[in-house]
Amino acid sequence: MKVYIRSSACVSPQNTFNSVDFLTDIVESTGTRLSAIDPDYKEFIDPKQIRRMSHVIKMGIAAAKSCLTQADIDMPGAVITGTALGCIADTVTFLTRVVEQEEEMLPPTAFIQSTHNTVAAQVALMLECHNYNNTFVHKGISFESALFDAMMLLNEQEADNILVGGVEEMVDASFTVLTRLGLYKRWPLSNLSLYDTHSTGTIGGEGAAFFLVTSEESPNNLAQLTGLKILYKPKSIEDSITAFLKTHELSIDDIHLVITGKNGDTRNDEVYKELSGSLFKNKPLANYKHLCGEYATSSSFALWVASNIIKKGIVPEVIKDGNFKSISPKKVLIYNHYQGKYHSLMLVSAV
Repeated sequence: MKVYIRSSACVSPQNTFNSVDFLTDIVESTGTRLSAIDPDYKEFIDPKQIRRMSHVIKMGIAAAKSCLTQADIDMPGAVITGTALGCIADTVTFLTRVVEQEEEMLPPTAFIQSTHNTVAAQVALMLECHNYNNTFVHKGISFESALFDAMMLLNEQEADNILVGGVEEMVDASFTVLTRLGLYKRWPLSNLSLYDTHSTGTIGGEGAAFFLVTSEESPNNLAQLTGLKILYKPKSIEDSITAFLKTHELSIDDIHLVITGKNGDTRNDEVYKELSGSLFKNKPLANYKHLCGEYATSSSFALWVASNIIKKGIVPEVIKDGNFKSISPKKVLIYNHYQGKYHSLMLVSAV
């Protein structure tokens, strides 16, 4: 059964939310982390509830509701999210109060909203949706796991019009820890010059991207999600990509654009550099993490980019890796890995 992306919505450090333009009004930021641009949440959430919600919950709800509105769907057949750290701000708040108040008289709100499935649960509560609801917490392949679950539900005809999202927030506590672990750079730089530094570390990011996936053909569909593959520490990523394409009766020659997860960290980008000289040689390449930053579910931003490229028939200049002629891609391959362990492949095609 074919899987289509009917609509998508994205809250990110760029002007991506309900924007008519497609990555033309680029936001440049100097530092070591990128913060998402908040939409007017009052359009999607009761103002009395907003003040009790953390940043990631508000981002997720806004993206989910906007996605449903674009698809003209009132009730999804399922709500599935992927997140690595979940509502980390509420988790930090709760643990801090446990220590400061010596485990006595603890307010329950932060604890209730500290669980990873809070975003999916809040979306369902607001929509009064009693259908299938699930959250995947699988580190760097959390979003891909959620997407894979949605594809299985569609193939088994258990649900249709499924809302799938990847959400992540960056807070001071997690940013400090990950910086000490060497994930992020220790000096400020422009996100638009991220790939010119040739050093270890990248820039942090956050965001929420939701998609309405369906098995129904429609001229309003953005793109077709042709294939998805999740890999853990593959022995040969080149062989894995070739085998993945072969299962869909394709070769690398059939791919019009490759979107990679380059993030400016020389350790992370080594595999992309090797592929650009072998399997991806002479292929138009694009990058995206200089726009959204690095986080565990950033591949959801990549899928948002790819589906819009397919629908609009253009490749924004800001994501091009090198110079190549303007193309209107019909088949886009997304290859991303997180910290060298969690690899994923997504194949997006024109409908």
